[in-house]
Amino acid sequence: MASDALARLAEERVDHRFKGLPPDADGLPVGALAAQRRNLFTGGFATPVLALSAERLEHNLALMETYAARHGLVFAPHGKTSMAPQLFHRQIEHGAWGITLAVPHQVRVARAFGIQRVFLANEVVDPAALRWISGQLDADPDFRVVCYVDSVRGVGLMDAALAGAGRPLDVVVELAAGDGARTGVRTEAECAAVAEAVAGTRTLRLVGVAGYEGEVPQADPDRVRAYLRRLVALAMDFDKAGRFTGTDEIVVSAGGSAWFDAVADVFSGIPELSLPVLKLLRSGAYVSHDDGHYRKITPFNRVPEEGALEPAFRLWAQVVSRPSPEQAFVNAGKRDAAYDIDLPFAQVVRRDGAERPATGVSVTALSDQHAWLRTAPDADLEVGDWLGLGLSHPCTSFDKWPLIPLAQADGTVVEYIRTFF
Repeated sequence: MASDALARLAEERVDHRFKGLPPDADGLPVGALAAQRRNLFTGGFATPVLALSAERLEHNLALMETYAARHGLVFAPHGKTSMAPQLFHRQIEHGAWGITLAVPHQVRVARAFGIQRVFLANEVVDPAALRWISGQLDADPDFRVVCYVDSVRGVGLMDAALAGAGRPLDVVVELAAGDGARTGVRTEAECAAVAEAVAGTRTLRLVGVAGYEGEVPQADPDRVRAYLRRLVALAMDFDKAGRFTGTDEIVVSAGGSAWFDAVADVFSGIPELSLPVLKLLRSGAYVSHDDGHYRKITPFNRVPEEGALEPAFRLWAQVVSRPSPEQAFVNAGKRDAAYDIDLPFAQVVRRDGAERPATGVSVTALSDQHAWLRTAPDADLEVGDWLGLGLSHPCTSFDKWPLIPLAQADGTVVEYIRTFF
């Protein structure tokens, strides 16, 4: 199923839906275009065009695989970062237990491409979505979904929607990261009430606890670890109270891309419980990493001996206007570049086949289709130059590009990554 679905991606025709691709490739199957191994800079690609580095992508996949294994963690990377089934399967090939997703639509995408394990890191109370998930579980005994719960009312709504289900839906109680955090139960007493509500249903099965340490207010190492210790203590209390009946393992899950070193540290201290513990890490931004937000806060910066992730995205735009010595504009803007946290970073200038650092060039603002550049006196920038931009926050990079060239260091495009948002 998975191989057939991925093969169909290669059969999709290149056309006007996919920006940046060579206009003369219209009508070609994506696989045929990949087989041509065109060069990103000389093969007819039109600016702006987003490229993913083949070498850096592979480096990041391998690094996270070895990190998880070294620390005794199982990982289900957050797929909403990319929503790219080809990358889902590469992550699984590199040891991932499954894929974490945020909403039922994303689960439908994952199922269409043969993903067998999904951690749904959200509360789901929509009856149509729950019935669809239940149908998938009943039709495929090897498919597994684990979903959040954080209220007695939510449990009741789920139970009503799942009436008649052949298999129970596995759930974990979400412990909030603190007052004012996003979703999740605020107190341990309320967690127990939610667990009791789950136990009173036939449609749900409590299999563990989970949370997101990235929501800890005023996060620092001490506050994050304190929250994670609360999460572990909750799992221990639930186990002592006999709440994990009917399951063969206890799920304890956390882990965004900013504090997974703290997760590894605290989870390493989980004592022996009545059942094996699935220590599930969910970091997802590592797959492409970035040049801004996550590069500044990656746990590998705090523990450099673990290795280092590499930014894998570069957005290529072209200088279309140079109205003054202090100003220039390129043809990529909000429609093309992530900008929800940091503006893009001017990195390299390409002219006549040669690349050099973008000295004296900085991005100061984005319009819909333009980036505003400030140019210092030493900036050598002309109309027609290609400007390579680093990006911040990969979650909002993938969603702007439905078909992304995967390019080697010399510019050879070896594959095209299809996204579904």
